[in-house]
Amino acid sequence: MFCDDMWLRTADLMKAIHGHPFLEGLGDGTLERDRFAFYMVQDARYLEAYAKALATASARATDPADAAFFAQSAHTALAAERLLHAGYIEDATGVATSPTCLAYASFLQATALTAPYPVIAAAVLPCFWIYQDVGTALLTKAVPGHPYGKWISTYADPTFAASVEQAKGIADRLANAADPDTREAMARAYGRAAAYEWMFWDSAWRRESWPTEGWLAP
Repeated sequence: MFCDDMWLRTADLMKAIHGHPFLEGLGDGTLERDRFAFYMVQDARYLEAYAKALATASARATDPADAAFFAQSAHTALAAERLLHAGYIEDATGVATSPTCLAYASFLQATALTAPYPVIAAAVLPCFWIYQDVGTALLTKAVPGHPYGKWISTYADPTFAASVEQAKGIADRLANAADPDTREAMARAYGRAAAYEWMFWDSAWRRESWPTEGWLAP
């Protein structure tokens, strides 16, 4: 199956994600507040682009059930998850969108607009699957009073896990019906998006800024 194959092909990447100091600190509660706040600002901006990609996936879906799933997922990205951000960040004024956030958002939106529908389904899958995998792994550390317990429990929630399984099922079905070139394009899209997930957390750990900042006149 496509998803099983992708999980094997990204095994080293997933190991790096789970071992990243940002997520290790998030799990044990020692992550500095400014790093987490930076991440949440970037994530809120990313979710706006992700929701648009999901809405485009809904519009381009060849199956009515797929279209309904992606439309609902787009709504969730803008509504339910942004409620989570409201509990952690108050004012994002003056915080620039990071290079990695912009790159990931641009990749997803370009894929949604130009790639075949099966490739779109593969590209949006890592944001579902990897977050659920990370949230589940960290849940054992989310003791009462954990500073990031709300974030962890959101992505370890059984309802979210059910949506992940649905997204995986769509990708598997589309890959099974695809020709070899399309299936390989799906694999490349999944791999690139998965890599961006690691980069996103890493950019938050470094509080990434633009190397050209200060070179342009206001």
